[in-house]
Amino acid sequence: MIYVMSDLHGCYDKYERMLKKISFSKEDTLYILGDVVDRGSNGMKILLDIARRENVILFRGNHDHQAAVLLSNLYRIIEEESYSKELVEVYKLWLSDGGKPTLEEYLQLSEEERETVLKVLGSAFISKEIEVNGKRFLLAHTVPEVDMICDYEEWTLEDYISGEPDYEEVYFDDKYVITGHTPTEYIDRNSAGKIWMGNQHIAIDCGAVFGYPLGCLCLDTMEEFYEENERRS
Repeated sequence: MIYVMSDLHGCYDKYERMLKKISFSKEDTLYILGDVVDRGSNGMKILLDIARRENVILFRGNHDHQAAVLLSNLYRIIEEESYSKELVEVYKLWLSDGGKPTLEEYLQLSEEERETVLKVLGSAFISKEIEVNGKRFLLAHTVPEVDMICDYEEWTLEDYISGEPDYEEVYFDDKYVITGHTPTEYIDRNSAGKIWMGNQHIAIDCGAVFGYPLGCLCLDTMEEFYEENERRS
């Protein structure tokens, strides 16, 4: 089976329980459409888990991209005088925008583990087209406004990690666009915590880090799976 999920933001427990819920095996494939790190506290655990699995494919989200750039230049940035003031300001903004838990967890890793997570982040996909049971899908963290559809072949990295999709417009008649990035509650309040589908677009960021369930979609059957916060007695 082929599955997609997105925007884990350090929610390792939900991720782990979701893999059990879908009975994820070596014969399956899971595409994670970006933003594994920041805001939540266990993004490194997820990245290390991805590194151990050949059948989990990570895509680059805006948070992953910033983390990759800043963590790989961390020591020079901290010294400030030896690096550009612009990048130092980006570093400070990243910390205030959810990067602090990522940094704290990264600093607790061994040198080998740090190399592993940076390699996973650096090799993440930007976009990919796949076909499942005769249906075509464009997978990416996000996509730009529909006005740029004529320049599809010229979309940039920024378009794929920070673009703002037009969910009410059809991008392609012959394939579905699957993205994360925007929590579904901001697309339709009635879809808060749920996967949203419409206009050949499937949005799968259910807002797991904000207390909503983690969503996962099986592309073979189009079955939706949800994993909520663990209930404590």
